[in-house]
Amino acid sequence: MAVLIVPASLLVLGLLVAPMLLMLRISLNQFSPTQMMIEAMSTENYLRAATDPYYQQVLGTTLGIALLCTLLTLMLGFPAAYWLARLESRWKSLVTILTLFPLLVGNVVRSAGWMALLGNDGLINATLLWLGVISTPLKLMYTPQAVVVGIIAVVLPYMILTLASVIESIPRNVEEAAANLGARPGAVFRRVVLPLALPGVAAGSILVFVLCMNTYATAILLGGPQFKMMAPAVYDQFIRANNWPFGAALAFILLAITMLFTVIGSIGIARRYKR
Repeated sequence: MAVLIVPASLLVLGLLVAPMLLMLRISLNQFSPTQMMIEAMSTENYLRAATDPYYQQVLGTTLGIALLCTLLTLMLGFPAAYWLARLESRWKSLVTILTLFPLLVGNVVRSAGWMALLGNDGLINATLLWLGVISTPLKLMYTPQAVVVGIIAVVLPYMILTLASVIESIPRNVEEAAANLGARPGAVFRRVVLPLALPGVAAGSILVFVLCMNTYATAILLGGPQFKMMAPAVYDQFIRANNWPFGAALAFILLAITMLFTVIGSIGIARRYKR
């Protein structure tokens, strides 16, 4: 049976592990404006990224946005996921397809749609000006709030579908039994549904957090050039500055931070279920 996993293992090694090892090797090289890249075995790039206040701020912004978007996505996605999981009508398949539908549209296209809504001449400002609610356009574009809204719109289907698949496995009669014993709806949710749905909460939150940490198009198009996150910073080093060693170091720092938070979350949930 072990032979059956060989093709998949070779594919992962060739398409994922090998490029990552190559990028790790590049991150240890040094950069020269004239020679571009000098082979070395130096941690200079990592030390620069860790000590430079600018990149500390970029990393802090990325973490803050990712955690905030994960929390808001969980709060928005749980009610929708519960409703979808408990839906018993013939329209359930259609609702599931409609939830999946935004995933068929690229992030750039969706960000362009938000630009049409949030711009100074966009639909929201035009409507408010027409109604006389405001006299000058609101600054909605190129703000952290616009980035948060755009990211949530991208990752919300992942959270809903992940949670719904777990909530569907929770027997409805468990909730009914709690209600029959006198528990109010809030207590049923807090004491019954939420604990049983924690694996879905953990899986959905980890998935959404990883996507938020690595967002690129949304941060660039809705945040503007002044709003910096790690993925655009990595792009700038590879494409604009041609500093591949430093760009590779930033990419590995982003990967390490993402994996660290993912492992911490997974261990936390695992320990809770061991009790």
